[in-house]
Amino acid sequence: MTTDPASTGDASERRPFFSVVVPVLNGGQVFRDSLEALRRSSFRDYELLVVDDGSTDDSRATAEKSGARLLRTRGQQGPAVARNLGAGQARGEFLLFLDADCSVGPDTLSRAAFELRDGEALDALFGSYDDEPAAPGWVAQYKNLQHHWVHQQGSPDASTFWAGCGAVRRRVFLDLGGFDEARYPRPTIEDIELGYRLRASGRRIRLAREVQVKHHKAWSLRSVVQSDLLDRGIPWSELLAGREGPADELNLGWTGRLSAGAVVLLLASLFLALVEPRWALLTGVTMAALLWLNRDFYRFLSSKRGATFLLAAVPLHWLYYLNCAIAFPLGHLRYWWRKLAIGTSTGT
Repeated sequence: MTTDPASTGDASERRPFFSVVVPVLNGGQVFRDSLEALRRSSFRDYELLVVDDGSTDDSRATAEKSGARLLRTRGQQGPAVARNLGAGQARGEFLLFLDADCSVGPDTLSRAAFELRDGEALDALFGSYDDEPAAPGWVAQYKNLQHHWVHQQGSPDASTFWAGCGAVRRRVFLDLGGFDEARYPRPTIEDIELGYRLRASGRRIRLAREVQVKHHKAWSLRSVVQSDLLDRGIPWSELLAGREGPADELNLGWTGRLSAGAVVLLLASLFLALVEPRWALLTGVTMAALLWLNRDFYRFLSSKRGATFLLAAVPLHWLYYLNCAIAFPLGHLRYWWRKLAIGTSTGT
């Protein structure tokens, strides 16, 4: 096991400000690029811990070559387990979780440190993807730009958390038990659920919009649907059904809710128009409403990638709202089903 050059001396010396914890599973070239970007950071008061989750490529060798402390899970146990393992071995005042497919900018860590040092007793913060995603293709460009937009519009006084680039006071993280490994054995909303627990315990979380990373994930249409519906939409709705978090955080605001309802109405009107053409008027009105509700986001997409890109992105954005509309009842049903199952098993 090697030691990161950013943290000199033995464990008895002053602890670093950040312990950067990076879980990885077959990170490939993107992982190498991410570690190289971290090496170029202007902020040096950190130690680097890479937690390998059963890689079969050269990710472990890449981590050791970078000077990171290398830890290993028992193999593909998920990012919650990997991050918790890293947190348990970390020495920093703050844990800074970073995804293996995200590259920090030269000032990402320094901006995060400034917020945490200058903030009013902040216990955690998280940032966003930047507005220049690395992966080519309109699906990947759209999805990463959407994430950037949502976080840039969010309230600085946050009630959630994001582990793609998020920092939390190590003492607080350990006191709360870290990420819920049993509930989230695979990558899903383990970071959101942690944020809700942080806020419920009275801790302060900030959405720091200027703390940005570049995302390298090459999204496909299939992976977008899986993420929006299965990995995030349904489990997030289940959390809300249990009243474990606010119902207006980030993309849960009224614009999103109205847009999800409008997409359902749009599909219904399209079906009815096949039977009776006069329903086409409702179709047109609903489409206009969707464009108006999301006009700021669409202007942003057009300014970044042009009108042609926008035309391709709008249907994908409406598909996102459809996934939200499907996920909401399914998440609530799963919550009540599990609650009923627990009650039956305990005889209550």
